[in-house]
Formats: sequence, C-alpha cells, structure tokens
Amino acid sequence: MQRRNASAELPAHVLNGTDQRPWLEAVSSNATHPRSTPTGAVLSMTLGIVFNVTALIILAKAYNRFRRRSKATFLLFASSLVATDLAGHLIAGALVLRRYTSGARDPGPRGESDASCMFMGGCMVFFGLCPLFLGCAMATERCMGVTRPLLHARLVSTARTKMALSFIWLLALGVSILPSFSLGTYTYQHPGTWCFIRVMEGTRDADLMFVVLFSGLAFSSLAMALVCNTISGMTLVRARLKKTSQHCSARSHDTEMVVQLVGIMVTSSICWGPLLVLGLMSAASSYRGTLDGSRETYKNLMFTFVKMAACNQILDPWVYILLRRAILRKIYRITKKQASFKSSTFRSLRLDISSRQGSDKHKAPERG
Repeated sequence: MQRRNASAELPAHVLNGTDQRPWLEAVSSNATHPRSTPTGAVLSMTLGIVFNVTALIILAKAYNRFRRRSKATFLLFASSLVATDLAGHLIAGALVLRRYTSGARDPGPRGESDASCMFMGGCMVFFGLCPLFLGCAMATERCMGVTRPLLHARLVSTARTKMALSFIWLLALGVSILPSFSLGTYTYQHPGTWCFIRVMEGTRDADLMFVVLFSGLAFSSLAMALVCNTISGMTLVRARLKKTSQHCSARSHDTEMVVQLVGIMVTSSICWGPLLVLGLMSAASSYRGTLDGSRETYKNLMFTFVKMAACNQILDPWVYILLRRAILRKIYRITKKQASFKSSTFRSLRLDISSRQGSDKHKAPERG
C-alpha cells in the first residue's frame, strides 16, 4: 500500500517555512474545541418561547379576574417577568443562532469583540438582571402585603407598580450599557457563540469592577428576595397556627403567591448562582495573572453555566404554571389519598395479623 505524503496536505505558506504559527494555532484550536452544533440552542429557544407564551396566556386570564384585588399587582409583576424572559429568549437566541450560521469559532487568547458582541453582551447582562430585580420586587411587595396589609393598600397601586417596572428595566439597561462608556468590556466566549463580560483574558480594572457590580447586584437581589420570602412565609405559618384570620380566601391567595415566589427565587439561585460565582473567580484570577493553568477548565465551565442560566428563562413560567392554587390542591388531594390508602392498608394488615395470632392461641389449648 502506498503511503500518502503528509506534506501534500499542508498549505504552501507552511511548506515554505513562513507564517506557520497562525495555521498551527488554528489546527490546535480545531482539535481542542470541536465545532459545536446549534441543536441545543434551537431546542432551548423553542421551549422557552412555548412555555413563556403559555404562561402569559394564563397570567392574562388571571389578571382579568383579579384586576381589582391585591393580587393584581403580583400578576402585573409576574406578567412583566414572563414577558421579559420571552424577549430575552427571542433576542439572545436569534443572536446565538446567527453566530452559528455565520461560522462561529473559538475567540482564542485575545478575547475578540465587535459591535455585534457588544450588543449580545448587553443583552446577556440586561436579561440576566431583569428577572432577578423583578423577583426581588415581587418578594418585597408580597412581604409588605402579608405583614402590613393596610400600608400596602395605601401605597401600592397599578400606576406605582408600572413606575417600579420602568425603574427596574432602566436600571438593568443602565448597567448593561456601561461598556459603551469604557466601563468594562464584552468579549466573545468559548466556543465563540455568545458574549459576556471580559473575565478570561487580559482583565483590567474596569472589567473587574464591572463583574463585581453585575454579580453584586444579582446576589443582592437574591438575598433581598430570600429575606422577604422568609418573613412572608413565617407570618403566614404563624397566622395559620393561630387560626385567628377571618379572611381564609385572602390568606390562601397570599400562600399561593409566596410559594410561587420561593420557587422563582430557588430557580434563579440554582440557574444563575454558578455563573455569577465563576465569573467573579475567573475575573479575579485573570486580573492577578494566575489563570493560565486553569483557563481551559474555566472556559468549559463558563459555557456549561451560561446554558444553566438560559434555563432560568425556561423554568420561570413553569414555576407559575405548576405552583398555582388549583394545581397545588390537586397535588395535596392526591397525596392525601395516597397517605390514607397506605394507612388503611397498614391498619387492615395489622388487624389481619392480630386475628390470625388470636386464632392460633385458641387452637393451641384444643390440641393440648
């Protein structure tokens, strides 16, 4: 068998001994980072759109029913959260698919950036902060409604809720456009299909401050939501134990909303927590110049954690869909039936065993 000449496969400029480094870097990059496929991005985008549209329809019907009640404010916040998640899926998903179709490649050690990357990175920060800010605002509003209902009725209105929503969106937008004023940088991240704050290569003072600001706002929102949800939950449990409330329906609505808020908070913490922590760790290591040995590990982890963060926009609508009062009642009834069935089965089994033991005792003297 004739052996192929390996040199025939090399470009002419490599054979001539000139400009070999770019070609070798490209071969090494392709061998280390195989070309990714857009299947996961398409599936995530499709599921996110379907789930968020379904949740919006349910929320719109609920808002028409409870427009004049205290739950209307919560439903307005929840609808805004789902609408923001839907917009994030549409815009960010379209940008990621565009990168795939245009032949995205690994950004390499230089951390490239362009106008498209700046826009995509801004979308990542904006649509990342908005759900966390909204979850915090919803938890604060419910905490006031549960613990200080009269103050809530006096201060909270539809107009003020819309003002709060506008402030939240403007705050998230203000943070996301800071790199336009040289306060941080957005760069393409491995495998070149998405953009985020510069945390891997050549992190500067402004980049580190931007990462700290982004992560600090996100963690502060989660912490505030945790405190408010804990206070609301303890207040509702205390009222339930005392059984002094005459407004059972109102308490039932409050319990439903607090359960949903806890679900949203837990989902956001699980989905965004790893990316926030890793972003801080990698930015600090890159700033100190100690990231070289762990760069590939950090890159792969960042790609995994950003996919987890994208799942937050898919799971948020399901938290509201599944944790509604009607669904919770069905789950409670099914659980109660199963518990009663197991209890009755165990009781009948004990009676059967005791009756057999009694009959055996009676038979023993007769045989004697």
